[in-house]
Formats: sequence, C-alpha cells, structure tokens
Amino acid sequence: MDHRNGDREHRPVHDRTPDPDLTSLDRLGPRIPAEVLEACNRLPTKPDPVVLIGERVRVRPATLDDAVELFTISNGEPVTRLGRSTEAYDADELVWRFMPVGPFRSPETYAEHLGSILDRPDWQTFVVEDAATGEALGSASLIANSPTDLKVEIGALWCTPAVQGLGVIQEACLLQIEHLLTLGYQRIEWKCHAGNARSRAAAVRLGFRFEGIQDHHMVMKGRRRDTAWFRILADERAQTDGG
Repeated sequence: MDHRNGDREHRPVHDRTPDPDLTSLDRLGPRIPAEVLEACNRLPTKPDPVVLIGERVRVRPATLDDAVELFTISNGEPVTRLGRSTEAYDADELVWRFMPVGPFRSPETYAEHLGSILDRPDWQTFVVEDAATGEALGSASLIANSPTDLKVEIGALWCTPAVQGLGVIQEACLLQIEHLLTLGYQRIEWKCHAGNARSRAAAVRLGFRFEGIQDHHMVMKGRRRDTAWFRILADERAQTDGG
C-alpha cells in the first residue's frame, strides 16, 4: 500500500518496517488472550441475521422480497423518503458509480444480484429502513467474514438519493460497529474505491483509521480500481472510548 494524500486523515496508520532491536519471537506480534480467542469458535461464518434499531433507522436482514423496493429507490426514478423528495436522477452518478455492480435495468436484474449475494457463505446483507414506517432507505452488508481471524468488513453500502446527507448510512454503520465489537470481533474493515471521496470521508467520521491504498486491487466495470483500506481495531476503539 502507498500514500498519495497530504491531508492528515488520509495518512497510513503506521510504518511496518521491522524493528531490528526486536527478537524474531517479539516480531510475531502480541499474544491474544484466551478469552478473546474464544470468539473464533463461537462466531458463525455467515454473520447472524440480527435486527438492529437506532433512533431513525432499523437494520434488518434482506430477503428476495425486498428486491422490488430496493430497485425502485435506486433506479433513477423520483423517490420520497424521510419527508424528502428527489426528482429523476442519474442512478449511476448518485448510487452505483463506485460500486462493482449497477445500475440495474429492471427489478428482475436487481433480484438476480440480490439473490447472488444472499447466497454467499461469508456475507449477510441488510436493508436499512425507516424505523417509523418500515420503508427501505438503502442497504448495508457484512462481507468477507473471517471468524478465525476475528475480522469482518462493512461494505456494499448505499442509500437512496432522497436521504443522502441525512446520516442514514452513518447511523446504520454505527449500529453494526457496536454490535460487531460486542460479539468479539477485533478488526472491522472498510474498503472503498480510492476515488470515492464521500466514502472515504464517511469512514473517517465513523472512527475508521486509514491504512493505505492498494493499487490495482481489482478490475471493476472495465477499469482498474485502486482501493482505500480503513480499519477499526477493538483495542484502539476501547482506548478512544476510554475503556
């Protein structure tokens, strides 16, 4: 990973050059307490389909029955949510541009996509909805879950343009972060397209720390994608919270 931004929030967390004064055993890293390692055997490979409720949003497991509504609020047609309305919009520009998938042509193609991620063994997709009305506002997923390493990624995040800027995804992510740390995860990852300034800023607001840029991480929609990596570590979060 390298670093190509001068602003403080986008500097890599630390230099990993080995300390020549340490023994090879010391360089293995700190030993993890047994009570922390216990979660390796307790956590499921597919994240649990929990329901998390905040002040404005509810985060619940997605099903194929959600495909039509999720398509409707992300396909460029006028939409009203949380008392705000948006006219017809460019779905690629406002929702899908930095995502590996989308925009979708029809509810059927969205349902096909949703079905494919619902079937992934290390992935749990959620609907972010209005806690008062149950109307869908967007989606968030727990992906690349690795209980044996006590890490998981929050990703595949989007919300309908009508509620962008209202903190909907931030509230949903905070609910997920606190839930994951309570379960015993030691590392929560956030990866986004290096050119996605909004996602990078959102990660910093949520308390993620920037680790660097992975160049040519993947090919996405026929283009090279460089990926920005962010992380929350349980021990760092505890120190920040005064725990």
